Amino acid sequence: MESRYDPELAWRVHGRRPDADEPPRAHVETYGCQMNVHDSEVIRGVLAEIGYEKAGGPEDADLILVNTCCVRETAEKRILGRIGELQGLKRRHPGLVIVVAGCMSQQEGAVERILRRASGVDIIMGTHNLYRLPDLIQEAAAARAGARPGPVVEVWTEARGEVVEGLPVRRDPGVRAWVTIMYGCDSFCTYCIVPYVRGRERSRLPEDIRREVEELALEGFKEVYLLGQNVNSYGRDLPAGPGRTFSGLLRELDRVEGVARIRYTTSHPRNFTDDIIEAVAECERVCENFHLPAQSGSTRILKRMNRGYTREDYLALVERIRRRVPGAAFSTDLIVGFPGETDADFEDTLSLVREVRFDSAFTFAYSPRRGTPAAEAPDQVPPEVKKERLHRLIETQNEVSLARNRELVGCEVEVLVEGEAERRPGLAAGRSRTNKLVLFRPPEGVKPADLVGREVVVRVEEAHTWSLEGRCVGDRDAGGPNAGRVRAEGRCPS
Repeated sequence: MESRYDPELAWRVHGRRPDADEPPRAHVETYGCQMNVHDSEVIRGVLAEIGYEKAGGPEDADLILVNTCCVRETAEKRILGRIGELQGLKRRHPGLVIVVAGCMSQQEGAVERILRRASGVDIIMGTHNLYRLPDLIQEAAAARAGARPGPVVEVWTEARGEVVEGLPVRRDPGVRAWVTIMYGCDSFCTYCIVPYVRGRERSRLPEDIRREVEELALEGFKEVYLLGQNVNSYGRDLPAGPGRTFSGLLRELDRVEGVARIRYTTSHPRNFTDDIIEAVAECERVCENFHLPAQSGSTRILKRMNRGYTREDYLALVERIRRRVPGAAFSTDLIVGFPGETDADFEDTLSLVREVRFDSAFTFAYSPRRGTPAAEAPDQVPPEVKKERLHRLIETQNEVSLARNRELVGCEVEVLVEGEAERRPGLAAGRSRTNKLVLFRPPEGVKPADLVGREVVVRVEEAHTWSLEGRCVGDRDAGGPNAGRVRAEGRCPS
């Protein structure tokens, strides 16, 4: 595909010649969720197309872009601190271009806060205009030359109805690729800043998504992770047609040859319909792990959060999934210390963890976000109470996670190998279909690197809170004994 960008732009901006000088280099730092990770892949792709090479680190860079997050106060403070640190680097390297992008820039008053912390920032941009980065870099160069005022600030409060296709993506090598299927969120949970910084829901066309997944398969990626703030509402803004619901999209992508696995995040329990459950049950490539953010186990708190379901609704959904998808795994997000949360409300959350028996959970103390209704609530929970509740919740979930993993000892699970275990040299590491981290001894004479991208069968011998360990007993890609498909429930001793 022909580039939409000028391949020598970066050279001109930094006053260099391709035939005589070192190439300009860019460094991208990413904070936050998988959506931000994928946005940074797009940013790296755009920077590469205008002539930047990847820097070895910030010290080697001619341009540094910080892709920000604002979902929690701790992330925002860390980012502001980092932007301040870059001022020192800029004093030593005056030609350095500093760009602040992402969700934090979209918040009301954020531009002023960023510039108070770091007046040397050259460009501030948001989440809706990544494709405009080359133009903004050119404008920043003009500002440095005195041809226009600086810094360059372009933050659109609302996306202009555009889903821009065909942007370059620079992914790191591996088995997994992120694919955005939609942007924005219409849920407006009372604690959440996302609809304000990411905009309203906008879905990509299914044919564009399928084309990208097919290209990823040709590039050798084995697992595709579909991304959206609420993937279950995919297609609601599109005219009706094939593949224009989330269940329809899953069925469409399940036909793509070369992809071994399809996962997705994030789901909203309110929109998790029975046809989505059926699609997961019937599609061979769609994995049987369900990330269902509960946020609280108290119906009273769920109502205050504007989640749109009750505790009973959530439990009924889990039961429907378990009936239709045997061996399914469940993960969740949980918030403690939401305004007005009583001891009884918190106990409801603990009991939900025990009743559902989540395989894992992302747990957080409530963090007020400017501009959200919950931040204005008068009955804020004291920090020390939030801290104590979070500690108890983590302890409870760890106990449940370990018990769930111990149930798999003696079972055979299917593992997509990602590489050598980080802290266990000689062991291979990968993920089961239910997203369990599995470490295992490769067959005699085989190195972990030889197995990357292969689906193998591992017999589980040890269980830990966050991982399983075992030995390889079959290779689905090579055939032979024990090479048959192992779905979520695994092959377990009777």
